[in-house]
Amino acid sequence: MSEPDIPSAKPFLIRAIYEWCMDCGFTPYLSVVVDANTRVPMEYVRNGEIVLNIGPVAANKLNMGNDFVQMQARFGGVAREISVPISAISAVYARENGRGMSFDTDKAGVESSTSAHQSEGVTPRMPTPALAAAPAPSPTVESDGESTPPDSPPARPGGKPALRRVK
Repeated sequence: MSEPDIPSAKPFLIRAIYEWCMDCGFTPYLSVVVDANTRVPMEYVRNGEIVLNIGPVAANKLNMGNDFVQMQARFGGVAREISVPISAISAVYARENGRGMSFDTDKAGVESSTSAHQSEGVTPRMPTPALAAAPAPSPTVESDGESTPPDSPPARPGGKPALRRVK
């Protein structure tokens, strides 16, 4: 194949990180830059981005093709059809530890390059998991479709989240 005929590696890498998350018992998340070709509930978009839980509990009829990721997900208890162009995906990662892969995207939806994250913890380009010190850049869709509460507990030294006791 000549260089223009070679398909993008991005959809294959997204599927590989998804499979890794599932094999390890982690919850796979997608961070998406929303553009005109992205079908998501706009009321959950913050700063032009949305974070989607694509785990089997949250995503129904998940189809990760070479051009689009499509699924049904519940938002506020209502099932919605989601369609995300592969070019709009800026990261795929595990909620529990933030490990995964981020992708450079531009507003035109053109993929430019990828970089693997091999360090421990959350990488600055990736959305922050629900229990981290800083609030996530956009609401995180949980398995029941509700947004993550904005008042996350503070982090302890070493990057571990501090848990608060609920009575």
